[in-house]
Parts: sequence; structure tokens; C-alpha cells
Amino acid sequence: VSGSPPKDVARQFRDQQMVIKGFREKSVIKVLNRYIPIAAAFGGMCIGALTVVADFMGAIGSGTGILLAVTIIFQYFEMFQKERGSESLSFFS
Repeated sequence: VSGSPPKDVARQFRDQQMVIKGFREKSVIKVLNRYIPIAAAFGGMCIGALTVVADFMGAIGSGTGILLAVTIIFQYFEMFQKERGSESLSFFS
């Protein structure tokens, strides 16, 4: 879902036969346009807060370094999954 516009996410929902209760297929894009930016901003704030707290608590390495390491490892994991041809990011697939 990362980096996907709401139209693509709505298409993925439809392909997976997922629905948002109380909304028609056409209005799902409007709902996603409303919630995706809020969720992204909240996630960014949580990660920023985690980084600051880790810096203040004196975690092994800096909070920024830990965040950077986790991000790099996750990107390699995503590339590995794409090369494998898997659609999900599950360890059990």
C-alpha cells in the first residue's frame, strides 16, 4: 500500500473482495482520500516520537540510527519479496 494512490488501493480492495461497510464502490476512493493522509501523518509523528524518545533514553546507538537501520532492512525485505513474486509481506508464505 505504501506509495499507492487511493484509486489503486480501492482497486486492490475490490480485487480482494474487501468492502468498507456503508459505502459504495465508487465512494471508497473519497473515503480513502480522507483517511490515508491522516494515517500517514500520524504514523510519521509516532515514528518521530519513537526516535526522540530513543535518543533521550540513551538506546544502543541513536534513535535515528535505529530507525535508519530498520528502514533499510525493511526495504531489502520488500525487494526480496518482489523478486520472489510474492504479493504479501508475510514470513509464512
